[in-house]
Amino acid sequence: MPRRARLDIAGTLHHIILRGIEKRQIFDDNLDRETFVNRMGQLVLETKTKVYAWSLLTNHAHLLMRSGPEGLPQYMRRLLTGYAQAYNRRHKRYGHLFQNRYKSIVCEEDVYFQELVRYIHLNPLRAGIVQNLEQLDRSPGSGHGVLMGKVNYSWQDVEYVLSWFGKRAGQARRIYRRFVSEGIKQGHRPELVGGGLIRSLGGWSAVKSLRRSGQKALTDERILGTDDFVERVLGEADQSAKRLFSSRLRDKEVRQHIEEKCKKEGISMRELQMGSRRGVIPGIRSDLAWKLARDCGIPLAEIARQLGVSTSAISQILLRRSGA
Repeated sequence: MPRRARLDIAGTLHHIILRGIEKRQIFDDNLDRETFVNRMGQLVLETKTKVYAWSLLTNHAHLLMRSGPEGLPQYMRRLLTGYAQAYNRRHKRYGHLFQNRYKSIVCEEDVYFQELVRYIHLNPLRAGIVQNLEQLDRSPGSGHGVLMGKVNYSWQDVEYVLSWFGKRAGQARRIYRRFVSEGIKQGHRPELVGGGLIRSLGGWSAVKSLRRSGQKALTDERILGTDDFVERVLGEADQSAKRLFSSRLRDKEVRQHIEEKCKKEGISMRELQMGSRRGVIPGIRSDLAWKLARDCGIPLAEIARQLGVSTSAISQILLRRSGA
């Protein structure tokens, strides 16, 4: 089964789950955790990503974050690649450290934000890394201690998280801690890791077909949210995919026109695209620019890229041709 596309635009709230390859350790000790956390914080500042909750266990980690202008994949690539290199150097090992593909779940903020913060921050307690809430308050291995003011990582967005629990920091911390304490007895909650892991069998078209027939629609494992939220996110992703597909078709169409013209005129595409002005090439470039802009509706910047000249040069060609 092919990999499914990431769902992400700037400002999207994600629950990230990353695991060691073959369930192996990714953090051997506190120094490893410190290395990961420092890198995470450095990239938060560089990429304007927001991190609200996080916990580092032995062979996996959880993050709750909002993607910045560069998007989630760019942030995660830099985070995981840099940490893996540092880990391998320190432990004198080679090869992959993480599973090939981390899990990213788009989350409906109004419904799940507080629950996810609590769930993620209770992971060290559930795993036995800390023994009680008092130890968790001071643990450097999760963002809970930062929210409690016992651990200092200035890059974590404490203010935003506490704003969900109260208007004043002291009051918000008390309410938040009580909320976390009440969640201890809930244990592991599979419903918080991607729509309960229910797959949309047959793709989104099948889901919509089920809904039209009045049956309960399956959710998508990449999304945590209500039916309306899932539908909206997948609709936006569908439109994005269509735009990308359209762009690829357009690129193929442009290349086909250029190849046919070059073959007919007996020149190579390389000569044309290297910006050559030798012999008949300027005239061929002019003919192609005119056809691609007038008949195919291709943007001038794309024509310029394909023909090896500047956008202004294409504009000048079209001005001359239209005045002829």
